[in-house]
Amino acid sequence: MAKAQKTTKAVDAKNAAKGAQDAKGRKGTPKGAKAAPERAVGHGNAPQGQEKKMGILKAAVVVLRETGKAMNAKEMVEAALAKGLWSTKGKTPAATLYAAIIREIAKKGGDARFKKVDRGQFALNA
Repeated sequence: MAKAQKTTKAVDAKNAAKGAQDAKGRKGTPKGAKAAPERAVGHGNAPQGQEKKMGILKAAVVVLRETGKAMNAKEMVEAALAKGLWSTKGKTPAATLYAAIIREIAKKGGDARFKKVDRGQFALNA
């Protein structure tokens, strides 16, 4: 008689293998629901086959490292765009960079990549 009865673990494993069921024992997706389409896997938001572009903060680090002097956000954006490190369609990329740098300094403190050296001027944090 013990062989005829299945343990709850065996039943659970059998149900898991069959597929997920709801509380009423129904399997699969609800009637009329569509499965999610398969999509290509790539890097972040970049289409498959294309390399992901450098972010503005990383581009700002590269620009500051190359120049070796403090710069304001507008100068960093112009240099990053001129070198082809970053591209944007935004109307105020300097304001975006400024806000991102301030956010990083506020969040990471002494571990931030940037330091504010004067009003609107940033340098690399050594």
